[in-house]
Amino acid sequence: MMAIIDQVKMLLEEGLYSNVVMLASLMKTASEQNSELLTGPEKYQLQVYYADALFEMQEYKNAEVIYRKALQVKKVLNKSKVKGPVPTQPPQSIPNDGLPSELNVRYRIYECNYHQKNYKEAIAVLQSIPAKQRKPKVNMALAKLYQRIGSERPAVTCFKEVLKQFPLALEAVLGLLSLAVKGTEVAALTINSLPNTNNIEWLTFWLKGHSYNASKDYAKAVSTFKSLETGSVLRENSSVLCCLAENHFLAGDLANALLVYKRVHSLDPLCLKGMDIYAYLLAREKRMDELMSLSFQLMSVSEQRAEPWIAMGYYYSANALRTSRAVYFAQKAYQIDPRNVQALLLKGSVLQHMSKTQEALLHFREAVRMAPFRFEAHQGLVDCYVKASRIREALTTASNACKVLSNSARSLTLFASVLAKDSLSVDKAKSMLEKALAQEPTYLEAVYLLAEVLGEEQRYTAAIDLLRRQLQQQSTCQLHQMLGDFLSLNNDLQEALDQYSVALGLDPTNKKVLEGIQKVEKVTDNVDLGQEDDMEALEESGEDVDYDASDTEVSWADNEWFS
Repeated sequence: MMAIIDQVKMLLEEGLYSNVVMLASLMKTASEQNSELLTGPEKYQLQVYYADALFEMQEYKNAEVIYRKALQVKKVLNKSKVKGPVPTQPPQSIPNDGLPSELNVRYRIYECNYHQKNYKEAIAVLQSIPAKQRKPKVNMALAKLYQRIGSERPAVTCFKEVLKQFPLALEAVLGLLSLAVKGTEVAALTINSLPNTNNIEWLTFWLKGHSYNASKDYAKAVSTFKSLETGSVLRENSSVLCCLAENHFLAGDLANALLVYKRVHSLDPLCLKGMDIYAYLLAREKRMDELMSLSFQLMSVSEQRAEPWIAMGYYYSANALRTSRAVYFAQKAYQIDPRNVQALLLKGSVLQHMSKTQEALLHFREAVRMAPFRFEAHQGLVDCYVKASRIREALTTASNACKVLSNSARSLTLFASVLAKDSLSVDKAKSMLEKALAQEPTYLEAVYLLAEVLGEEQRYTAAIDLLRRQLQQQSTCQLHQMLGDFLSLNNDLQEALDQYSVALGLDPTNKKVLEGIQKVEKVTDNVDLGQEDDMEALEESGEDVDYDASDTEVSWADNEWFS
């Protein structure tokens, strides 16, 4: 019968998994009917190979059941071995004469549970492996599971165990940094533990950049990754560029983030990392042709990752008639990767647009819990509270955002937007906006909001001065449109039309610009009509009217003719 077991093994090694399943199923039933058909070790091998084939066919539940049956067979074998002299080693470490490793079987059971999202059971399976027998892959898996459930201390321990054996396990490095382990300590486990670092000077910069990112010092992270990408052997490396783009994005520099992500996609069209954020940025800028192209390209790369589904969701969310499809795509992305914050943000924003405010709130709350450093999560939560007229909760959330995001220009502006809704707190809102602009003089959201506040106070000259100063540094449709509005209110009608014309050149379909032009033209028409009415009134009253020479000559001619 050993020849048949060898045949099963060879079929498995050749990737003929469905053949293995058919043959192993028949052999399993036959051996149950005839106990002498297979020996104990052969039964164990058959079960493991059968489960391996099911695992490769993604039948994880079925595979888990067969793996556990294999362990039961192995347990019987181990007991039979220790009936003689007592071994000096644990049963799992006894040589098994070429049989599949029991440790690998347990690891496969963990993988089955992980794919089924049974994380507690996955942890229990790995914890059943004695600490001294845990290979790096076991420690790595345990560390990520501990991190997922919030058990930080054991996660740190497991990541360190991985680095003790493999100092260049970079995912373990990132794991430690994300758990607030200092960069110097991580460097001691990696770079400083290597015998020769002459050829990997770039690794020091790479580690430093990620250390800055973990400590939320995005400006230094940007500077480090930029120097790494431009002045080393890692020039035009998509991974480094993704890190650079991500830190631009987290710092609120969305324009540069968009440019770098575009460069990443151009260099490596198969790259999926960060493409969900790239899709968000394209949707935000209403660059629909590029977004459509990106979403379909990503979907052709893989349907097993969240990023393609998110990109497709942003594309459909821009189409008011297909928002329900956007919700489906966001949910699909979340099912694939429950840790993907962008999937939550997409679904929350679409639900908010569909006026399902309570459902949107739940998604934004979860996004804030998972990623408190993401400004968009706080913004979505505040917008939902405001829409539901829950101003107190909106103020609390905005205040918390300022604390978490270190009073950044964006968080201060968000707080000010809520304060500005109450006439009693408008002065405080203006103070915050001025503070935001002192930090970031070109932050447009603060400029727009401060101009609106000044306009509500009828301080049109101050609003005009603010917008003119901003236009010296950058030009947007909204800046020109708002300047046109305030000039119109200040009775500078001709200059208002000039500003609207510039705005219309930037966005020919902008409704506010078109409405502004219509208002100015209506005022101008009324002025002209009023002047005509004044002339008619003078004529009817019989008062002297200053006609031009041609009119006078005509009246004389008429008088002479009738006389």
